[in-house]
Amino acid sequence: MHDKTIRRRRLVLLGLVVGSLLLLTASFGDSAGGGLGAIQRGASAVLTPVQEGASRALKPVRDGAGWVGDTFEAKGKNKELRGDLAEARQVRVDIDALRRENAELRRMLDMNERLQIQDMGLVAARVITRSPNVINQTIKVNQGSAQGVAKGQPVLTGSGLVGTVDAVGPNFAIVELVTDADFGAGAKVSQSGIPGVVTPAAGAPRELRMEYTEATDDVRRGNTLVTSGTSDPEFPSPFPPDVPIGRVIEVEDPGSDSQVIHVRPFVDVRDVNFVEIVTKMDPSRS
Repeated sequence: MHDKTIRRRRLVLLGLVVGSLLLLTASFGDSAGGGLGAIQRGASAVLTPVQEGASRALKPVRDGAGWVGDTFEAKGKNKELRGDLAEARQVRVDIDALRRENAELRRMLDMNERLQIQDMGLVAARVITRSPNVINQTIKVNQGSAQGVAKGQPVLTGSGLVGTVDAVGPNFAIVELVTDADFGAGAKVSQSGIPGVVTPAAGAPRELRMEYTEATDDVRRGNTLVTSGTSDPEFPSPFPPDVPIGRVIEVEDPGSDSQVIHVRPFVDVRDVNFVEIVTKMDPSRS
């Protein structure tokens, strides 16, 4: 009985909808004052409550569809904005990297002019890798024998001495750093000319020692050490003169034969991206 009642209601509703469509179609050919117009007005009085009820019933569906559409549109815009933000951040990172590299290259040019080494066959190279080994500290650069690089040549940056070339391939070189266990270089105190030898400090991978000084040598904290760069033909230095090495940070037992001079190197290899290799210590050579 219940099912019959439901079917009857559905048929009545269908009939009313069909009737309203027929009246709407016929209204295009009849004036509002005709007989058909009166029927339309009567039917409108009957159908209006039905239409309003149907409109209210369908409103949540329409609102839900609109919410879904707005949600998808908002998600699309959010994804687009995230992409734009990520791109802007990457551009900022690239700009900062270029600024650091530009500043590094400018310091190298300033160093070349200050030391007057422009004619020493300088070969600029980019650092490819850094050795994680604490004892054997090296870097690999992207220039080699094809560019005139050879074992033993000094390597510099705009901050000072990096080390020497230890091994060479056609298009790469391995550089032994000043903090490597096997490194050594003749040095002098720039303020007084006191000579000595700079070597790595055992147990302190980012520190150097100045050795072979006399007890009477007045070396003080804050003094700057540079390469001696001797031009003695019997004992020629492999380094240009006056290349900055580091700064004295402590003097243990000053004025004694056992004094220990602690030096902090100017070059921090972790910040080095470019180096220069001196391929001609004698500029007159071809």
